[in-house]
Amino acid sequence: MSDTKTIGRFAPSPTGVLHLGNLRTALAAWASACSVGGTFFVRFEDLDQFNASAHNALRQAEDLSALGISSDSTPVFQSHRFEMYHDAISDLVARGLTYECFCTRKEIQEAVAAPHGVVGVYPGTCRELSATEREQRRAERPSALRLLSGGVAETFTDYVHGTVTGIADDIVLRRNDGVPSYNVAVVVDDAAQGVTEVVRGEDLLDVTASQVRLQRLLGLPQVTYGHVPLVVGADGERLAKRHGAVTLYELEQSGMSVADVREMLWASLGQTGSGLSRGGLQFDWELVPREPFFWSGK
Repeated sequence: MSDTKTIGRFAPSPTGVLHLGNLRTALAAWASACSVGGTFFVRFEDLDQFNASAHNALRQAEDLSALGISSDSTPVFQSHRFEMYHDAISDLVARGLTYECFCTRKEIQEAVAAPHGVVGVYPGTCRELSATEREQRRAERPSALRLLSGGVAETFTDYVHGTVTGIADDIVLRRNDGVPSYNVAVVVDDAAQGVTEVVRGEDLLDVTASQVRLQRLLGLPQVTYGHVPLVVGADGERLAKRHGAVTLYELEQSGMSVADVREMLWASLGQTGSGLSRGGLQFDWELVPREPFFWSGK
């Protein structure tokens, strides 16, 4: 174990109520940091100004608090930190590490679906546009801004997956409406808060190499990751707001106490003993299951 103090965080998007999978990840993030005497932050990733709200953030904070998960400082809201993100983007632009992208989601999906397309990876459609072509596209639609990653390989350490090497994608840095992207915000915020470990859902594992690339280019510290296997329904699909999600309130309505929910989540993470308080808290990543946690209802 390094002498560096562990600083962890949980960073939900306040676009609705936390579901069982969110709560499980939050518990893992909190326990991982606090079990070694570290610091734990809650951060609200409210870049989506249409669906995110302070009301949802309050509800999420209340559910976390009910489970005994609290932030060691006042929670940060990304919507208050746009200047930091724009500064980081401007640095990359000045160094020639970006390019404009005029592709719509539909166009990207069609390109990926074509022969030799790679799912989840930007096909590079706008990467080599000439100055004339860019000027023509600007007259048709606003552009997003992408990172010129070069498709390099990046390696990082993950508590669940070990040493992972992935290919960095040409991720979006700024959307075509001028809003900084999640990828920029999360990297800048983690560095600004001194985060040393990022515990989050396994669905974000594929984007991690790109975020590590961004860390390197911005001269920011690299962190250690823990991508927790997801909670899935009886059909094997991951829980989401539009698919089988169940909230703490709904679990209570079904007859489960908050303590019952917490102990269930604690056991689902493979942990033994009590996960109810920081006193004597122990969390072992070796015990965390490597497969999804199936939730079929009470």
